[in-house]
Amino acid sequence: MTDLTKGYLLGFAGVVIFGLTLPFTRIAVAELDPFAISLWRAVVAAGVAAAFLIATRQPWPERADLKRLAATGAGVVIGFPVLSSVAMQWAPAAHGGVVLGALPLATAIMGALLAGERPSPLFWLWSIAGSALVIVYALWDGGAELHAADTLLVLAVISAAAGYAIGGDLSRRLGGWQVISWALILMLPLTLPAALWRLSGLNWQASWPAWGAFLYLAVMSQFAGFFFWNAGLAKGGVAKVGQVQLLQTFVTLTAAALMLGETLSVRTLAFAVAVAGAVWFGRKARVVRPG
Repeated sequence: MTDLTKGYLLGFAGVVIFGLTLPFTRIAVAELDPFAISLWRAVVAAGVAAAFLIATRQPWPERADLKRLAATGAGVVIGFPVLSSVAMQWAPAAHGGVVLGALPLATAIMGALLAGERPSPLFWLWSIAGSALVIVYALWDGGAELHAADTLLVLAVISAAAGYAIGGDLSRRLGGWQVISWALILMLPLTLPAALWRLSGLNWQASWPAWGAFLYLAVMSQFAGFFFWNAGLAKGGVAKVGQVQLLQTFVTLTAAALMLGETLSVRTLAFAVAVAGAVWFGRKARVVRPG
């Protein structure tokens, strides 16, 4: 099995975990404060990460890596969770999944700008084709309707794409789960005081489904998913493996239908197959990676 194939498989495992984030967020914000959710999920995930680092006796990161680890944390520990959690107060999870369909193309662009990758014109063609399919699906399925949360979701896309590109590139040397672990810990001076400040606003009488959704966001979305995702980006490259995210929209839509009763049509499944085809053909396009 080639590194690229391993990268795609690892990346898809991460996409499945991340694809459930918006439905679980929508369940959680129905009873819990969105700012508290995004802050406390980072704090809980940092605690789990610290336990893993100590148990495996990981060495401290080099000083030269701290700035990039902090940038990764700013994107995927603070930026994306806070922005998406607040957005889920006003937009359906399915709509959020459609807007986040721009994430793969944004990740490829960030991979070129921040990770030194050089995708070929053919790669950009398939990447744009995949994103265009998602946009056409959104227009056809009513996703063109504007929501107050759309600006927040776009900013969430930019934050996540930058964090993915930097973290994926750094994972080639430090390891996928080590990168997210150190990023979570580096963000604690920001996330912990802010989380404590929002503590009084938590609804301790929230239902078990709401707390269960919160635990998924903390342990799976904020931590475990990056075991697979960062490792996949490191193995197969930020631009190429990042295209697997095109399928995340359809994972989210399927999960929203199963968990929240939102509509899942045959058209959705047809577009999912077409998008998977764009990812499949794009995997053969040339991408020059640094080093």
